Amino acid sequence: MNFNSIEEIINYAIEKEKEAVKFYEEISKQEAFSGTRETFEEFAKEERKHQAMLEDFSINQEKISEYKLEWITDIKRSDYLVDIEYEKGMHYTDILRLAMKKEEKALKLYNDLMQKADNQNVIKLFKVLAQEEAKHKGFIEGLYDDYMAGQGD
Repeated sequence: MNFNSIEEIINYAIEKEKEAVKFYEEISKQEAFSGTRETFEEFAKEERKHQAMLEDFSINQEKISEYKLEWITDIKRSDYLVDIEYEKGMHYTDILRLAMKKEEKALKLYNDLMQKADNQNVIKLFKVLAQEEAKHKGFIEGLYDDYMAGQGD
């Protein structure tokens, strides 16, 4: 990824958030169980918030600067999974695996973009977004572990 400006970096991140919204909306529509559907709809909303945060960065700099960063423990479940492609009708565990990998990649993206930025406000924005993606990843890994434990694994 080569960027010539902060605007290019932010626009790239916006496109990635739009892709995440589309992914979560698509799988929520395919999900038969209402609780699971609502979980994925909530993830789509979260990704829309990230998109808005990026799009409105110049307006929201004060709000972002006040954001409290916290350490999010990474259980690294997704580190041991291979990439898979989404297929309509795929099993719940495969959807969770796919979502874990997507959140892992989003976390890596924001950590990488942070290294490319030289503006402290932009760096803080990417730290905030990395933290949000780490929370998502951890939540999905927890869903996966709980489901697998319920299956006797």
